[in-house]
Amino acid sequence: MPETTTTISRPSPYVEAFGKALTQQVGKQIETPVATGAFAPTVAGIDPFTQQAQQQVAKAAGLGALTYDPTGAVSGVAAGTGIGAYEPYLETAATYAGPTGYQEFMSPYQQQVIDTTLSQFDKQAAIQRRQISDAALQQGAYGGARQGVAQSEYQAASDMNRAGILANLYQQGFGQAQAGAGQAFGQQMGLAQQVPQMMGQQAGQLGALGQQGLAYRQAIADASAQKEKLAAYEPYQRLGFAQEVLGGIQGGGYGTRFQEAPTQSPLQQALGAGLMGAGILGALRR
Repeated sequence: MPETTTTISRPSPYVEAFGKALTQQVGKQIETPVATGAFAPTVAGIDPFTQQAQQQVAKAAGLGALTYDPTGAVSGVAAGTGIGAYEPYLETAATYAGPTGYQEFMSPYQQQVIDTTLSQFDKQAAIQRRQISDAALQQGAYGGARQGVAQSEYQAASDMNRAGILANLYQQGFGQAQAGAGQAFGQQMGLAQQVPQMMGQQAGQLGALGQQGLAYRQAIADASAQKEKLAAYEPYQRLGFAQEVLGGIQGGGYGTRFQEAPTQSPLQQALGAGLMGAGILGALRR
């Protein structure tokens, strides 16, 4: 039967002690739970600029101030005016378009202009009347019917001209006031369109700043969580490194190896014994 040779290969005492200590350390580490709460995903709170943008939008819609809960979400709206940012301008524009809207733009000096103009007219009319009287006097018809007719005709024409001048002055003042009211109406309508747009642009700019701030704070939160995660798993990384080192030192492990050696035939045994005996006799003869 073939003979079996058993070879037991064991590491050096140092390596064996190192492996035993490593196994114990791994057992202890496995029993220690990882504090995952330290690096759990977190969400950065709402940025103040974003809240300002929200307040701006609420104001433009005629709402009151917004309130927030601890997470930064909108939790309530205070009572507002109920009037959008554009409505006051529309209301003002409506007053300018009304039947009395022009009055605000009437010149405060119009009456002075009228009085001065009519005073000059009246002076010229008085001169004309004196000229009629002087002509009648020179013709020897002063106080006569012809003088009376001439003066009556002139007075009628003068009064008509005076009324026309007065009407034109009023019409000019009214026309200028109407033009001023129309210009103001256009301005208010323009503001009714521009103000909400401007507020919307400001809200958009504030919102963009808020997004930038949120992204920055979220990046900080993520980096902090990653740092905590690395710190929590660092012991496991060290144990893994130590295990790799131990495996490299062992070079494939250690244990028990079995080796079979072939058994000699009877002829080989006899020849071997003969050769051994011949060798012994030769030695004795010498």
